[in-house]
Amino acid sequence: MRIAHVSDCYAPRTGGIETQVRSLAHAQADAGHEVHVITATPGHGEVRSGTDSDGPVIVHRVAANLPAELPVHPRTGHHVRAICTDIEPGVVHVHTGVISPFAWGGLRVAAKLDIPRVVTVHSMWGVLSRTGFAATRWGLPWRGSVVSAVSYTAAAPIERSLSQPVAVLPNGIDPRLWPTTDRQPQSGRLSIVSVLRLAPRKRAAALVDIIAEAARRLSPDVTVHATLIGDGPERAHLQRHINSRGLNETIALLGRLAPAQIKDHFAVSDVFVQASVHESFGIAALEARTSGIPVVARAQTGAGEFIRSGVNGALADSDDGLIESLVRLAREQELLRAMRTYNIDNPPEQTWPEVLSIADALYSRAGA
Repeated sequence: MRIAHVSDCYAPRTGGIETQVRSLAHAQADAGHEVHVITATPGHGEVRSGTDSDGPVIVHRVAANLPAELPVHPRTGHHVRAICTDIEPGVVHVHTGVISPFAWGGLRVAAKLDIPRVVTVHSMWGVLSRTGFAATRWGLPWRGSVVSAVSYTAAAPIERSLSQPVAVLPNGIDPRLWPTTDRQPQSGRLSIVSVLRLAPRKRAAALVDIIAEAARRLSPDVTVHATLIGDGPERAHLQRHINSRGLNETIALLGRLAPAQIKDHFAVSDVFVQASVHESFGIAALEARTSGIPVVARAQTGAGEFIRSGVNGALADSDDGLIESLVRLAREQELLRAMRTYNIDNPPEQTWPEVLSIADALYSRAGA
């Protein structure tokens, strides 16, 4: 099948929609599909705007000269129509967040050309976004499109806004890339790891406070050490927050690391913790769970797709619940060990063969 993905952003591993779209596109190409990506993200190699390649994936860059390389284009419809007319895809797969003007333009083009289309929403729709998207029912061709989200948690508010069924197309993972480690908990020590973008939506400052309070409740019986991996606009503020609370010996900010380095930290960590309440899926948490690490996360997120609370991690309704979960796992090492064993013995369901099977079924629905 010839598949055309339309996404505002498309780049190597930087996090967010762009990474998820790239992973899906590569998995489909490896499975034998002809895969194209139409994006407003400029290239930084020989091709800034035009036809580019990313391994087996053909990339069509519709890039405008805008400040900060904003992934929008004033003539989205014209360019996307020309590309679709040229390549004649069997399906157009549109990837959108809360605000995705380029992707929306691609959705309109696919509808006008009567190309089967699937939409995947990669973000959580809050109260304001639900209201806004309900208003777009008349401006965007949701009807006639197969709409999906990356988790059941993310799908529910979309169904309420659009008044139509929303399928679930989860993000995928290759377990071979995230080998398990049979780490044994160390008495008197809890090693915490988290991988996140240091931005307000990820609640990095709240995560620091959660770790600090767990360490206070466990002291002096258990020493807590946390490693936060990732970068973003809040990094300097977060470091000052850590310094002001005297947490330099407890929490280390390491910045962005390569996957191989992240795996090294996973191998020596007891638990992965995530404080965000706007996480539609949580690919970093899935990577940790695949590596065997129990995951502690908020119940309002998509982590429930691959975490069974009390079995291979913990889902909490509040920040205090996250603190209590960390304290319990530090004190009950047998439970911590059992959770890791479960993760090692039971790989996640969100492997690429399963995800591609779901995507193919959605494409068939769109064609019908």
